[in-house]
Amino acid sequence: MRKLPTVSDLRAAKGKGQKTMLRVVTLDEAAAAQEAGIDIVSLPPELVTHPDYRKVAPTLFSMTGQTHLEAGTKDDYLRFCCEMMSKGADAVYCSGSLATVEHAAREHIPIVGHVGLVPSRATWTGGFRAVGKTADQAIRLYEECRAYQEAGAFAVESEVVPAEVSSAISARLDLLLWSMGAGAGCDAQYLFTCDLLGDHKGHIPRHSKVYRNFAAEYDRLQQERVAAFREFIADVETGAFPEGKHLVPIPKDELAAFEAALAKQG
Repeated sequence: MRKLPTVSDLRAAKGKGQKTMLRVVTLDEAAAAQEAGIDIVSLPPELVTHPDYRKVAPTLFSMTGQTHLEAGTKDDYLRFCCEMMSKGADAVYCSGSLATVEHAAREHIPIVGHVGLVPSRATWTGGFRAVGKTADQAIRLYEECRAYQEAGAFAVESEVVPAEVSSAISARLDLLLWSMGAGAGCDAQYLFTCDLLGDHKGHIPRHSKVYRNFAAEYDRLQQERVAAFREFIADVETGAFPEGKHLVPIPKDELAAFEAALAKQG
């Protein structure tokens, strides 16, 4: 029987294969990840704190978090971390400074950092593009990951980084590297469910693999929705709805008494 893994479990598994990781945003997605056997999930605070979350996802290692743009001061972030951990999170994501990471890690909060294409910091690396394609960028990534480790983070998401670079970094450090488009030399492979399921019509990142076409299914369901509404309109207009089976009956004697009472009202 599966159990909820601990940080210690995940660290002990380093170098022994890759875990699977998804970004989930609904209870249904979390339940599906649980049933499928996914190892790690990233999710918004409102989902991990939902009263039903652990009912549907009892053994998913669950990371929530805030970007540095949302977190405020390092004390604000620590308070956020404590609240999330007390309500069921297993780790907390932080794109903030190393001082913020260290501040939380000193209080034994399992912290996950972020390197490479970090959306909330993308202006510093040239926008939404790969990072680490030059030797200078690659060594800076290594130094950043090492600094995360020294600050107390136990894992770092490596996003859109050349596979060779991430593999070399992972092999030289104790912290876990979670790959989003960073190759198979990391400790987990991370995808967003919206990309994996193809449930939107926007850009699908190159690093993602689409396993289902939910967008087409949503289109089909929308047409079915419109068709059902039109049939309802037609039934109302023709008198086909409501039928007797849709109504509450009244005994004939009670109806007669009601009508007699109405008659007395004038």
